[in-house]
Amino acid sequence: MASIMRAWGRAVAGQLHYRMLLLTFVPFLAALMLWGGAMWCGLQSMMDFIQAWFGEHNGFQAAGSVLNMLGLIAFKTMVVPLVAMWVLLPLMVFTSLVCIALFAMPAISQHVGKRHYPTLEQKNGGSLLGSLAHSFASFGIFALIWLLTLPLTLIPPVSLVLQPFLWGWLTYRVMVYDALAQHADTDERDALLKQHRPSLLAIGIVAGLFGAGPGLLWLGGVLSVLFLPVIAAVAIWVYVLVFVFTGLWFQHYCLDALQVQRQQHEKLQEQVIN
Repeated sequence: MASIMRAWGRAVAGQLHYRMLLLTFVPFLAALMLWGGAMWCGLQSMMDFIQAWFGEHNGFQAAGSVLNMLGLIAFKTMVVPLVAMWVLLPLMVFTSLVCIALFAMPAISQHVGKRHYPTLEQKNGGSLLGSLAHSFASFGIFALIWLLTLPLTLIPPVSLVLQPFLWGWLTYRVMVYDALAQHADTDERDALLKQHRPSLLAIGIVAGLFGAGPGLLWLGGVLSVLFLPVIAAVAIWVYVLVFVFTGLWFQHYCLDALQVQRQQHEKLQEQVIN
């Protein structure tokens, strides 16, 4: 816990650095251009498809029955944009994560490494292709579990536990690889993940709770489809801001843990020699 809080404090201080604030704009612009174009070209078509599918398969009647049971019958008229939101939201969050991995994490790693861990050897155990492969594999597992457990989100107590856990798992899986890509080799990364998985998952879950705010903004956009692209843009920027802070948090924690791990390894080697 002390290591988590120490890394959190350093991440807060690091987030206020002008370089880290400027760093939020490149991933934001990349994600905004991607999703702005996608929503401009395909949002209405997607909603028309959902509308037609619900009409052909009695989806509105089924959705109305469920919402009536939950006392949310007022949302019946917003079923189509709500479904569109739940389809797009994970993809938008993952896009923000990938943009952070591509454009922000290398700069974060270099910034934190030079300022706080200048003597820590860089073994370059990760790569851009490795990061992308790891991110997409992690998202594939996440998407499968998310889809299988989607009906459980209608149960508020389960949703409050399940959703942060899933997002926390995905966040730590994506972030840790990039946080250690420059400094650790493959064996060191695997050992650190095995030893510190509960702490890393905890950081990811807290980050997932921080990310609930943009989700509420996104939900607000559903109430007015006209403003959905604008609110989606704001939500993407907030996600990027949260993920940059999360990247700093993971970076500080991982490099501190890596430094301790190497020191312990050196001591064991000295004991063996002696």
